[in-house]
Amino acid sequence: MISPECPCGAADHWSRRTLLKAAGLSGIAWLTPLADRLALAAEARSVGQARSVILLWLAGGASQLDTFDPHPDSPVAQGAKAIDTSVKGIRLSENLPQTAEILDEVTLVRSVVSQEGDHERATYAIKTGYRPSPTIVHPSIGAVVCHELHDPGIDIPTHVSILTGRWPARGGHFGAKYDAFQIWDPVNDIPDVRARVPEEREARRRAGLDAVEKAFARGRDPKLEADRTLHLTNMAEARRMMTSEQIAAFNVADLPESDRAPYGDTPFGRGCLAARQLIEAGVRCVEVTLTGWDSHANNLETQQRQCAVLDAAYASLIRDLRRRGLLESTVVICGTEFGRTPKVNGIDGRDHWPHGFSIALAGGGFRRGHVVGETDPHGEKKEPADKVPVEDIHATVQHALGIDPATEYTAGQRPVILSDGRVRENLLL
Repeated sequence: MISPECPCGAADHWSRRTLLKAAGLSGIAWLTPLADRLALAAEARSVGQARSVILLWLAGGASQLDTFDPHPDSPVAQGAKAIDTSVKGIRLSENLPQTAEILDEVTLVRSVVSQEGDHERATYAIKTGYRPSPTIVHPSIGAVVCHELHDPGIDIPTHVSILTGRWPARGGHFGAKYDAFQIWDPVNDIPDVRARVPEEREARRRAGLDAVEKAFARGRDPKLEADRTLHLTNMAEARRMMTSEQIAAFNVADLPESDRAPYGDTPFGRGCLAARQLIEAGVRCVEVTLTGWDSHANNLETQQRQCAVLDAAYASLIRDLRRRGLLESTVVICGTEFGRTPKVNGIDGRDHWPHGFSIALAGGGFRRGHVVGETDPHGEKKEPADKVPVEDIHATVQHALGIDPATEYTAGQRPVILSDGRVRENLLL
């Protein structure tokens, strides 16, 4: 698709990844298939510049027509209006005035398609890049990032979920170790983290517990040692977190008003501010959830209310990351499980629509002020132009992080790759 920022077509451009691959392959035509694959994997790692991910999760199904893909002059608009943005030729819903100001940092994918229209199954599909399966549980994007990239060596969890919804991010076949650490409103301290007794007494308790565990382990089946080792590792990590100064990154209550006010006085706004702090501290992936988007009735009022919360927090997060030099190393995803139907139902609502909805991508090597895909303004065609399957979003984000989507693992005695999507070079710098 032609970008509003450039009148020429995509075929007239070479992405950085394409140029690197062409340059690399021009002198190594003799490579065997195995060596070729290793070379491409190394190239992927060298191209990827992002090192962390923030997922702003709009739970319930945000309406593309009332957020990132308005059609104000069409019969499906429901009276909603559009506004100009910082990028000539790209318009957003009037519900997102602050987001319109920072759109020059964002790529909008307006043609995302999913095969799932049920909330739980669609959430699984967007968060993992796979449809639910009875034989395997796939890892969420945060679990993939934490598993594939090196441990940053911090004292707090590297995968965090704030204001967790009904279906939190899981480690899948990578194991519970990669589940997201869940917290609620970051204006409050994390429960049960600070020791309730003096350090000396706590040390005596730990020594007594260690003695009991060692006595219990004597004469036991050696196969149980792995479980004991995992338990001890988890305990050590918990103790390290409890005594670390880095735990302050979870709480925004003590930040100056000048830091907090732009995000809005809402749990979601505070969650986005905490996400910024956690990324600064070295956390790999932070997911912040804003529930309440399911608008089967009174769609206009629902979307306006939700966007008022989203707009300030999202725009402030992008500005903050840019100002602090963190945007280029952080992929910021603003997504939802599906969109809403173009046609309004009998109670002024919109129902589930996985056939063409929007996801916004910023930072981490993604293009700026760019749009991919187009939905039918009349709502008559189910398939959008230049459709982008969910799995392609995952493959492209993984590539931006220097992760090879074709990396293979064994789960449930069967091979599985990180993503079976394809990298969308037209989304990347």
